[in-house]
Amino acid sequence: MLRLATPDEMRQMDRAAAERYGVSGLVLMENAGAAVARAAFRVAVGAGRCRGLGAHEPRVCIFAGRGNNGGDGFVAARHLAGSGARVGVYVLGDPSRVAGDARVNLDAMLKSGIRAVSLSDEAAWTLARADLAKADAAIDAILGTGARGAPSPEAARAISLMNELPVPVVAVDIPSGVDAGTGAMPGACVVAHTTVTLALAKTGLLTYPGAACVGRLIIDGIGMPAALVESSAIQTSLITPDDVRAALPARWPDAHKGDFGRLLIVAGSAGMSGAASLAAMGALRSGAGLVHLSVPAEVAVEVSARHAEVMVHDRAAERAPEAAASAVLEMAAQCQAVVAGPGMSCSEDASAIVEALIANCRVPLVLDADAVNVMAGRPEALGRALAEVVLTPHPGELGRLLGVGADEINRDRLGWARRASEETGATVVLKGARTVVADARGQAYVNPTGNPGMATAGVGDVLAGVAGSLRAQGLGGLAAGRCAAYIHGLAGDLAARERGIDGIIAGDVLEHLPEAFRSVREQAAMLWGMMPLEFSYELEGR
Repeated sequence: MLRLATPDEMRQMDRAAAERYGVSGLVLMENAGAAVARAAFRVAVGAGRCRGLGAHEPRVCIFAGRGNNGGDGFVAARHLAGSGARVGVYVLGDPSRVAGDARVNLDAMLKSGIRAVSLSDEAAWTLARADLAKADAAIDAILGTGARGAPSPEAARAISLMNELPVPVVAVDIPSGVDAGTGAMPGACVVAHTTVTLALAKTGLLTYPGAACVGRLIIDGIGMPAALVESSAIQTSLITPDDVRAALPARWPDAHKGDFGRLLIVAGSAGMSGAASLAAMGALRSGAGLVHLSVPAEVAVEVSARHAEVMVHDRAAERAPEAAASAVLEMAAQCQAVVAGPGMSCSEDASAIVEALIANCRVPLVLDADAVNVMAGRPEALGRALAEVVLTPHPGELGRLLGVGADEINRDRLGWARRASEETGATVVLKGARTVVADARGQAYVNPTGNPGMATAGVGDVLAGVAGSLRAQGLGGLAAGRCAAYIHGLAGDLAARERGIDGIIAGDVLEHLPEAFRSVREQAAMLWGMMPLEFSYELEGR
């Protein structure tokens, strides 16, 4: 399990490290600064070589705030100088106001012969610009994980300066300006080349929009006690290939189709046969043994002609909405899971079917697209469902369900997914860049797979089919949600590797689902190499 921490959780861990394990803040700061220095030295040397300078003395420019993030920067300056780098340190405001552990390390840096320039007048800013222009790398040690809201004018000026000049920036813990808890960017933000995050990755580093500013993400444990990390109550994690492989159902040599679940998909409307087809084939390509598809008559003809593997049922034969709903419930009773919503529209018939499934269906439900839309403004009604529910909305659909705008959802995707799960009692799979999966107990996962090429019609229908298939094969709601999100995104990544991100269609994602499943089961090392982060384990003698 790869935990993601909020700023409050990290503060609690820092206190516990000192009180329970005797690992002081000064020890952690020393280790943090050393980790940043190692990364910055490598970046600076690489940048120098790119400029054709060969084996020259690397130059690093450090911008430091007055808090603990600045303290990490002061430690990094000392380590860099000890490794032969030329270092310039610029402190925002009055250095005499630096206190605590950061003060100890500022004094140690000054005693080592490294000058600290206070950015308190125009002459200092001019000097900083000139120094930065000659540097091979910069270190952003301005704002740490505790910062809230837009950066101050002086911090924003330093951020803008680093962004203006073509110098690779190494951020300490999180790029200044990114909210460490949500990934929001309320003002100016450093666009980092590399971010060295300390002890644990922060949730804001892996959720957009902030994730776009992180660059290469390195996690360094900085000596945080492993027992403390393992015993923590942190409830947010990044989905890993190991998590997914462990959760997938086994496929035994003597298995038959009945062993892998019967899934009912209720989908489609006039002009929307594609959504029904994609959901059904997404389920079959994810290992479902049998897929029943309930669709209107005009859709039934198209899907039957297109996919011989799908058992198609014409629900338009039942004229009244109540009769159609009753027929769907009868079919549902013969299955292990039901998917409802892809391409259904928000018609009277669709509403009646969704309401009936929520009120009467006793097998797990996956509600997607229009099945979420017909419940707009009524999240509490989902809490009365007889069966366990998985919701797979995009931000607009979740916003309609909760009565807020999609932009509001995207400002704190993790928080809104949790809130929706609490209000509905359902597992929520909030689609989009870095899909979030949350359940009503507060557990949440961020998905690292997927790419911009998947922002196209029908891709969400495929995801609904994958989630329904895994539910029918016996996975619980949270496990099915996180496995479906990971494998679906991985299929998109495999498609992008083959064809590029321009022009990927939902059928490409569908086509690569079997390869994605095989990769999870057999190629964990390759998948870890595709993760948006790496680990720094700097051991003596290595």
